[in-house]
Amino acid sequence: MDAPEEHRFRLTVQYDGSAFYGWQLQPDHRTVQGDLEAALSRLADRPRRVLGSGRTDTGVHATGQVCSVDMPASWTPAQLRKSLNAVLAGDVWIESVRAADASFHPRYDAVRRTYRYELGTAAWAASPFHLRWCWPLTDPVDPELLDRAAERIQGEHSFMAFAKAGQPERGDRCRVFEAVWSATSLGRRFTITADRYLHHMVRYLTGTMVDIARGRRPLDDVARLLANEPGVTTSPPAPAKGLFLHRVAYPEDGADVEADAASTDLHGPDDQQTP
Repeated sequence: MDAPEEHRFRLTVQYDGSAFYGWQLQPDHRTVQGDLEAALSRLADRPRRVLGSGRTDTGVHATGQVCSVDMPASWTPAQLRKSLNAVLAGDVWIESVRAADASFHPRYDAVRRTYRYELGTAAWAASPFHLRWCWPLTDPVDPELLDRAAERIQGEHSFMAFAKAGQPERGDRCRVFEAVWSATSLGRRFTITADRYLHHMVRYLTGTMVDIARGRRPLDDVARLLANEPGVTTSPPAPAKGLFLHRVAYPEDGADVEADAASTDLHGPDDQQTP
């Protein structure tokens, strides 16, 4: 008997990473990929494989993770979204489902990824209604120093000093299109868009910039770290719980394809392991 016809779907997924051991399947641990595959296999009545745009580490969240799955052709995007949200746990939510080309690959086709980091400088950042989704620093920082540090990150650089682990086969250079801090009700938000990330890169960048803004190290350390100056090390990485995979951009969305899609690997916020 011939296998039933299948169609590929592109899913945009949001999740609270607090209870997950990251995105990627792990034996004996709950992961986002594991939850999605279990739910989709149940709906398809056969095992389903889910491919993500990149891995997020333990405790890292997403408001714009993208993944793909092949499902029986009888499913429509609207039906699949509604059914998935009915069977998934409350800490995972399918924002959208759309039909995708059979060749679509959420990781290799991506050209840019955007992360956000939430820094809580206000006293109420320590509230249980905010604590899980920010770094509850509850101390003042110098916004001007944060801005000046972020400006130095933009462009193409070696980010080897800001990585927990390298990717020797792919090098350590990343192109940062945007790196900005903005004000929020909790404190400050760091937004970064790049063609690729190294392991823990965003968290090391954030931790270092925050130390600069607290007067614990000089602003010039950013340039020294980007130059891989001997003897200069980053600050400890910012906590995972403040990091969000915010958006993944593809050429079909009108994204700028100047970035080499083949080199776009979200390894980290710890993505990926997450940046």
